[in-house]
Amino acid sequence: MIKTVLFDLDGTLIDTNNLILTSFQYTLDKYFPGQYKRQDLIPFIGESLETSFHSVSPQLTQQMIEVYRDHNSRFHDQLVKAFPHVRKTLTALKDEGCRLGVVSTKKRDMVERGLSYTKLAPFFETVVTSDDVTHLKPDPEPVERAMDALAAQTDSTIMVGDSPGDILAGKNAQIKTAAVGWSLKGTTMLKNLKPDYMLHQMNDLIAIVVRAGATVK
Repeated sequence: MIKTVLFDLDGTLIDTNNLILTSFQYTLDKYFPGQYKRQDLIPFIGESLETSFHSVSPQLTQQMIEVYRDHNSRFHDQLVKAFPHVRKTLTALKDEGCRLGVVSTKKRDMVERGLSYTKLAPFFETVVTSDDVTHLKPDPEPVERAMDALAAQTDSTIMVGDSPGDILAGKNAQIKTAAVGWSLKGTTMLKNLKPDYMLHQMNDLIAIVVRAGATVK
């Protein structure tokens, strides 16, 4: 039985894909005009900014992070929305007594802004961000920190996410995992990681959690 559900934020609960890609495009065009197309940026989704920009230019990493964050903050509210069925699903899980948490690689101010703007914040008892840990996903530390805050057990916890880091973090924490089928990274990469479940839409999660683990693979 699932008693605790942990969610990634961007690309899982809220649709920030256009915001993220636009922010990467703006930043890279500033330093490397015309060298990156939109499809080149998709692999960056789900990684920390440090990892993404270091792979482009170790020397310019911090400068690019600052430019990215400024652009991302300025356009956040124009480009962010919750994915379909998210509120319905969270409501159903709470009604069943599940404890819910968010585990994100973003900084706390932007995580809280996204949750507040989409009015999802009240659903979550704990939020773990990059400001709270030493090691980011796929390391299990962020997941384990959220579990500690919720007094969660490994055999009754599931991690839901849209990137390899989310699935691997869940596996590394020895909990169940669910990958979302609306990931920009595509389902093939996620299926290759062998998550316990593949969600076609968010309310598939209700069947897994509420109805004693009904399979939606």
